[in-house]
Amino acid sequence: MTSTINNYEYSYKNSQPGCHHRYLLSPLLLLLDRTNSSIKQNITVLDIGCGNGSLTNEIASQGYQMTGIEESASGVKTAREYYSNCQFFQGSIYSEPPKELQQAFDIVISTEVIEHLYYPRELVRYARKCLKPNGRFILTTPYHGYFKNLVLAILGKMDSHHTVLWDGGHIKFFSVTTLSDLIESEGFSNLEFHFAGRLPYLWKSMLCSCDLNH
Repeated sequence: MTSTINNYEYSYKNSQPGCHHRYLLSPLLLLLDRTNSSIKQNITVLDIGCGNGSLTNEIASQGYQMTGIEESASGVKTAREYYSNCQFFQGSIYSEPPKELQQAFDIVISTEVIEHLYYPRELVRYARKCLKPNGRFILTTPYHGYFKNLVLAILGKMDSHHTVLWDGGHIKFFSVTTLSDLIESEGFSNLEFHFAGRLPYLWKSMLCSCDLNH
């Protein structure tokens, strides 16, 4: 996915999973697996900002019906080439979802995308448009709590952690409170947070599972 309304092409050069997939996959699957395993094949899941499709494919291997949407043309090309068991669309969260994606999914996920967006509300709104009534949204983003930020400051790691030298990179830094405020303001409730990577309160990422309001 892109960080602006203008088109921005992130060039995916292979089908390998990203570094964050290694520590996010297990807790993400635990949140997805809160259902009868015998009906997984009937559960439809949309992955917003699916990149090269590697995580979408990992989840599909657990039995879910997976669809991914990604703005990067090279990401979608790679995903379609390597992961024929999933369906992939090219599109932006700043546009209306394709008709076949609207109100079509039991669960929508988005992993480590929202922190790249100038307009993060648009991601949550896009997810809402794609969910069936009573659907569930699972969102992950790097964790930024007071204690973690304090430790980074004391250790002199703020410049390297919040580097401005990347092309693109992270431009939004969420805490539990700010992410909750955003999600609840867009019509979701029953928020449940889990955390992944590193020691408690120094976590790499947080996962938020929430329900679409009736």
